[in-house]
Amino acid sequence: MRRTVRAAVGEFLGSAGLAAVVVGSGIAAQRLSPTDVGLQLFENAFATALGLAVLILVLAGVSGAHFNPVVTLVDIALHRRHWSTAAIYLPAQVVGCIAGAILANVMFAVPAVAWSATDRSAWPLLLAEVVATAGLIVVIFALVRTGRSQLAGPVVGAYIGAAYFFTSSTSFANPAVTIGRMFTDTFAGIAPGSVLPFVAAQFVGAALGFMVVLILFPLSTNEAAAA
Repeated sequence: MRRTVRAAVGEFLGSAGLAAVVVGSGIAAQRLSPTDVGLQLFENAFATALGLAVLILVLAGVSGAHFNPVVTLVDIALHRRHWSTAAIYLPAQVVGCIAGAILANVMFAVPAVAWSATDRSAWPLLLAEVVATAGLIVVIFALVRTGRSQLAGPVVGAYIGAAYFFTSSTSFANPAVTIGRMFTDTFAGIAPGSVLPFVAAQFVGAALGFMVVLILFPLSTNEAAAA
């Protein structure tokens, strides 16, 4: 029971930290570089890549550092874990991301809750979310299933930082973060009406990533050793 509580708290804090980094660095970027959107995106991506890497390294030993519902669900499906884990992790991730976005708003003296007006419903953005999420799943579970999970922090951070630029959606790739980002009408926000299509695209991407992992890495390191 104590371990379960620790894991839930770890997922809440990690998700809150991730949302705070994404939203806070977006607000800071707008203020520091008000006339250069490209520089704003770079600043937002750089801070997110570093912050995500740190959060994974700090909390991996507590909860596995998922901070993402699709990562949790794919982990359960691949490694035959109890589905009850999802009932603990997913609410902690979603509530954590909402709390982190609100915290970032407050830190930068903008309204604590302001629904974003940034529409992101165009189909190229949804395709980008499929690609970004599929890539994230492959990156994470390629490392996990080949015994290199200790590299997840820097590698996942680097992937997300790069995906800010090679995807048109700037790579949300996380349903919980997507929900959190609708609470801020700033650089990183997403309009509430765009959230459901984004989340649907992310689940499609997660399913594709899951299939790629099964094809490329059918056995984890432990399963291969026991075979």
